[in-house]
Amino acid sequence: MNHIQRVLGAALLAAGLCGAALAQSPEATIRKNLIERVPQIGKIDEVSKTAMPGLWEVRMGSDILYTDANGNFLIQGALIDTRERRNLTEERMEKLLAIDFDSLPVKDAFTIVRGNGKRKMAVFQDPNCGYCKRFERDLQKVDNVTIHMFLYPILGPDSTDKSRNIWCAKDKGKTWTDWMVRDQVPTQASCDTAALARNVEFGRKHKISGTPTVIFGDGTRVPGAIAAAQVEKHLAGNSR
Repeated sequence: MNHIQRVLGAALLAAGLCGAALAQSPEATIRKNLIERVPQIGKIDEVSKTAMPGLWEVRMGSDILYTDANGNFLIQGALIDTRERRNLTEERMEKLLAIDFDSLPVKDAFTIVRGNGKRKMAVFQDPNCGYCKRFERDLQKVDNVTIHMFLYPILGPDSTDKSRNIWCAKDKGKTWTDWMVRDQVPTQASCDTAALARNVEFGRKHKISGTPTVIFGDGTRVPGAIAAAQVEKHLAGNSR
């Protein structure tokens, strides 16, 4: 091999190595292109394939967008599997938003036990939430359950006042039920209400944006006022 051949060979090898070094996985390409082109997208926590060929999920915290393998397009919306009639985006969000029941700060809640209390659930509620009142009235039909009730005053100053009066009452559970079920206004009371602020902070961290929000023993989160029959179904689905 002469000098020129050696130089050309070295150049070709270097070019090949550079090409290999420059080659990126789709995940890296998507991250690079989206961050450069859409800097407001923020920190990308995860890039992963979806069940749809050519479509990738981009996750920022619990927010989800979809893109192609080059990050040239962004899609916001639900991914539906029409064959199995499943909302894949909804299922993914349920997993992302699930809360480990054992991690709940139950010291900042008051507890209501009915029957043997074997089954467990937690509820975040605002005392001025009409849907919460409807839910609470229906919840009276559910027995043999332990309910950790988190006061979550997010609807305004009066919600904070009522939450304080309930939290500072001698019998929190009775005062809560009297108000939510019987419309008996809580008596003015005062005490340390740092727990209420911690509840709001916890809810914001876990993106609890509405009330009621129910968390079952298996970590499943259900937003909105569901019927007693649905509560029973969820409670039957876990052994906590």
